[in-house]
Amino acid sequence: MPVRSYIPVFAAMVLGNCASYDVPDNLEPVAMGDGYQAQYRDIDVARSDAGFLRSRAINARKCLPLRGGIEAQQNGGKGSGLSAAALAGERLTRNDLVDIRVGDDETFNGDYVISRDGTLKLPFLRPIPAQGRTTDEIEDDIARQLLRDEFYADRPRISVRIADFASVTVGVSGAVFEPHSVEIGGLSGDQIDGRRQDALGASSEGRNLSVALRAAGGVRPDADISAVKVRRGASVYTIDMRGVFVGQNVVDIMLLTGDEVEVPSRQCFQEDLMRPSPISPPGVSMFLSNLTQPATNNAASAIGQTVREVPYGTRYMQAVIDSNCVGGARGTSADRSSVLFSRNPVTGVSVVIERDIEDLLRRADRDDFDPYLLPGDALACYDSTVTNVTEVGRVIGVIGAAALLSQ
Repeated sequence: MPVRSYIPVFAAMVLGNCASYDVPDNLEPVAMGDGYQAQYRDIDVARSDAGFLRSRAINARKCLPLRGGIEAQQNGGKGSGLSAAALAGERLTRNDLVDIRVGDDETFNGDYVISRDGTLKLPFLRPIPAQGRTTDEIEDDIARQLLRDEFYADRPRISVRIADFASVTVGVSGAVFEPHSVEIGGLSGDQIDGRRQDALGASSEGRNLSVALRAAGGVRPDADISAVKVRRGASVYTIDMRGVFVGQNVVDIMLLTGDEVEVPSRQCFQEDLMRPSPISPPGVSMFLSNLTQPATNNAASAIGQTVREVPYGTRYMQAVIDSNCVGGARGTSADRSSVLFSRNPVTGVSVVIERDIEDLLRRADRDDFDPYLLPGDALACYDSTVTNVTEVGRVIGVIGAAALLSQ
């Protein structure tokens, strides 16, 4: 059979494949709202029947009670407050630089670094425990030793001041996007102000609990931030971090090396946590596929080769628009679709969500089926039927030209 005879057959096959596509299969039952967020579910009602929104109620149906409220009731309403008070203030940890002065006594005056075992080692004195303690407590310990060992008959003037805070390493687990051991609070040489370095005293926000949570990828939407656990030695403290989302000043405690932080999960998707905050992910690095219409390539649409970052709390439809997948000539570009590749951060199971862009754009209940983007999500755009047919025609033309040249 001549090559030209194959062209109509090939065209029929390609056009037939353009007619319909299989719906993406998922292991998780996302179709009815049982996925990580109810917004993943299929659009199961017509536009004319879209009278109310159900995603928030479906998400809330799976929520466990707030642990912070339960513990506060068990402790007379003082659960989180007592923990915050016990951990408040500046406390020392390994590798902190401390300026110590005992009157005008050059024997003890100087800069000291807290040892790996968590103690301060002054000349002629026994090691002084410093890990997790305040400067006032260390001043009292120094005074007791000086008096007991008869260096002084009366208590001398003693000053213990933090000259520089070291970085600390803490473990963060539970309902965060990247649970692992994080190092926080360190500064590179070009970030240190010379005048501050020469001054007495030190202050740092870099060792706070909120910094550790953000360094671990930020809290997930299922996190129970009313009862963040901080394990320090043999003690476990409960911290209520809900204030960061309602504009209240929360107790952002300073962490020490060796602390362990655990964020419990409520086992449900909380839309209220899907917004920027000091403990949320800094943003979403969204992976994108190649585009053909209406942009001809990634460079022309100002999209990077690998990813594009969008603010935390961005929804699927916003990302589709931000990726230049919407718009263009209505007659040729209107019937477009997009696919979202996501992963349940609790189970680790991936899901694929497909949406008809124009249908989602015109529905009054669009928020019910417009999922939030999570870190690591990927987005793929598909062109309209007209564009697909045009591409088929171009391919047929190339094959036809090759066939003619082969005669």
